[in-house]
Amino acid sequence: MLDGQTCLVTGASRGIGRGIAEDLATHGATVVVNYRSSEKQAQDVVAEIESNDGTAIAVQGDVSDYDDVEDMHAEIHDALGPIDVLVNNAGITIDKKFANMTREDWDAVMDVNLGGVFNCTHCFYDDIQESEHGRLINISSVVGQQGNYGQANYAATKSGLFGFTRTIALEMAHSGSTANCIAPGFVKTDMLEEVPQRVQEKILREIPLDRFATVEDISGIVRFVAGEDSSYMTGQVLGVNGGMEW
Repeated sequence: MLDGQTCLVTGASRGIGRGIAEDLATHGATVVVNYRSSEKQAQDVVAEIESNDGTAIAVQGDVSDYDDVEDMHAEIHDALGPIDVLVNNAGITIDKKFANMTREDWDAVMDVNLGGVFNCTHCFYDDIQESEHGRLINISSVVGQQGNYGQANYAATKSGLFGFTRTIALEMAHSGSTANCIAPGFVKTDMLEEVPQRVQEKILREIPLDRFATVEDISGIVRFVAGEDSSYMTGQVLGVNGGMEW
């Protein structure tokens, strides 16, 4: 149970982020639902949590903008006080073969997927380190472990989270707070639905468990890492990918 914990989930208005936010709230956490532009969807997540007797607020903020994250920090502190758990989930894709990728395509993905992690971790670092149950949880991807055709920018950002997580784990270990990275495989979300059927079938053939992950498969692992049972685990990359090689 996560009673008494305040958890910030970035990019929580849909997909994996929404599932994580709802799962943490179901298990007692007070949840901050961060969104960039999807206010209605974020408020729907809050309403769903509250309908199940949970506590949540929605807070707007573009994680790639440091000033926005500072404003988000102030708003959360005013409403709830310091957080205990930060789940860096927000991310984007701009998929193209590298030969066709522009510097703008590269920078846009870097700014959100790595820059956003820097901004949020930097602004909430003291909260996590000073909490009795401080947890930093970075959401990476199996793509960061094995690469993926047409995703050089995305793969680079998700791979970069491994070194970042390990380093932060070492730097905050003296406080008892932990930093871990979760690398999901291919998850049944709206993003996967946009992938052509023939490509989905090819991916499925590479998954030993012969199915795509559900959002619940990922949110349950996040909940474990956020909780007390994971207190002696830090600096780790948890592959949740149905047995895919990497």
